[in-house]
Amino acid sequence: MLKKKTPFTRFLIWRYKHISKKNFIYILSILVGLVAGLSSVALKNITHYIAMFFEQGAVHDYHVYWYFIFPFIGLLLVLLVKKYILRKDVGHGIPMALFAISQKNGKMDRRNLISSLLTAPLTVGFGGSVGLEGPSVATGASFGSNIARMFHMNAQSRKLLLVCAAAGSLSAIFKAPIAAILFAIEVFSLDLTFASLLPLLMASVAAVVTRMFFIGEQYIVDFHAIQKFDIQNILFYTVLGVITALVSIYFSKIYFTTENYFRKIKNDYLKIVIAGFVIGLLTFLVPPLYGEGFTFMNQLIAQDYHHAFDAFLFKESLGNSWVVIFLILGLILLKPIATSVTLSGGGVGGVFAPVLFLGAVTGSFFVNLSRQLGFTLSSENFTMVGMAGLMAGVLQAPMTAIFLIAEITGGYQLFIPLMITVTISFLISKANSDYNIYTKELKDRNALLTHDKDQAVLTLLKLDTIIETNFISLKPDMTLKEMLHQAVVKSKRNLFPVLNDEKELVGVLTLDDIREIMFNTELQETMLVEFLMHDPPDYIHYGKDSMQQVMNRFQNTGAWNLPVIKDGKYVGFVSKSKMLTAYRRKLINY
Repeated sequence: MLKKKTPFTRFLIWRYKHISKKNFIYILSILVGLVAGLSSVALKNITHYIAMFFEQGAVHDYHVYWYFIFPFIGLLLVLLVKKYILRKDVGHGIPMALFAISQKNGKMDRRNLISSLLTAPLTVGFGGSVGLEGPSVATGASFGSNIARMFHMNAQSRKLLLVCAAAGSLSAIFKAPIAAILFAIEVFSLDLTFASLLPLLMASVAAVVTRMFFIGEQYIVDFHAIQKFDIQNILFYTVLGVITALVSIYFSKIYFTTENYFRKIKNDYLKIVIAGFVIGLLTFLVPPLYGEGFTFMNQLIAQDYHHAFDAFLFKESLGNSWVVIFLILGLILLKPIATSVTLSGGGVGGVFAPVLFLGAVTGSFFVNLSRQLGFTLSSENFTMVGMAGLMAGVLQAPMTAIFLIAEITGGYQLFIPLMITVTISFLISKANSDYNIYTKELKDRNALLTHDKDQAVLTLLKLDTIIETNFISLKPDMTLKEMLHQAVVKSKRNLFPVLNDEKELVGVLTLDDIREIMFNTELQETMLVEFLMHDPPDYIHYGKDSMQQVMNRFQNTGAWNLPVIKDGKYVGFVSKSKMLTAYRRKLINY
């Protein structure tokens, strides 16, 4: 009896008959853009209501005194949600999406649809010094991936919709559709073709329109008096590029050092106690470190220092310009620590907002210091360009930095200084390190996709798919006669691994090694395999060697077959011919 088709199955059949794959991707890209926009709005509003409860709600009168405890409570709630509701860890949004593209054919866990919505507002709302763009990307990308899986799209379409959703999330959260598209190209290494451009454009526009419908047209940072570019200030923008590069390197060093420290702590509760104490202490002493910090950024841009530093211990000394300079310098030094501890201590959030914050205070620091030295510079201009310089240095995405800052500030007339500062910051940062915060872990795991086609294809190749195991193994104490009868006559291969009792590879033997003596009856009884075997030209270490390293080993040794070792044990062989065949097929698909 034939099974009755479900309505969804009938819809799929109708879709295959009446809607082309290209048009269906356009439809889905608009859908994922709408959902990405909604998720961004939801994240913003949930976080806003939590923060408002502290700022204006029941605990308002005790807010300053509770700075110590709020971050700890937030991290504890996040940990409980992970353990007892989600029952899984919540990865950082953008690296998680990048890993899904490079190693999982664009597949993301369905739980990622809600994991960031539950944990990010708790982190940021309770004072975690991070942003919401990473969690927004994780939510949108997960929807893009799973909607593609639901409609049985292939791997390439799945990856495209995942990136469309990620771009839509950034477009919505920053109201910057052009920068979101450039981000997809620079960070997600998406090739900009007509086939990918239209879905990206549709998703970004759908997301930003959704955001404008619910939130309105206001920018997240308020620039009113941006001045036109003055050629006489070109040297100052150049110096600012160098300064933002140095601050970017400092941010990255602090981030990776903190991450390595917390990774050694195995007890999750001890981790949040340490992180909660550090963040609580920092936010108590330096209140602008609390949460995303956009209110403080706008006050700093307007040079409203009395409101910006109202909660500081030294607010009565704000009439002294040097006090303001040292307070801003303190923010530059402490913000990377607060952000790194929040994320490494178990919080869920993104680094976009902290980078923008750090760029704003760096630009303000440069303006105030220059004034003390006798130079009058535009606070809004240099604060805005400083934000772009930090983005270019920390995220190593220069085009995204230029257009994002131009879009969220409306400062399109400053393209020239933006390009000057961004280029210098990017080049210095790139010279210091060829990876950024998003890509370091993936690079360490040999899972990073880049615009280098050869490297990208090798990254997409899986070693498991090209390992061959149809080899008959030998033992070192076997005689030549035993080898001939037990292995040579039964094998279709001319290569034989020699294993000891612990299944460890101790050598290899080929038919060419025994061709001249294999029919010598006297030697058949006395000659042992251990006297005939030899070491392989090189080894492939499973789980440690990248496909690029495997390819290099074939090129360096000139071998046609190399053994694969996993945890010291023999697994099989990889042949150059099979690897090249798999490479060609993957290149065609890619």
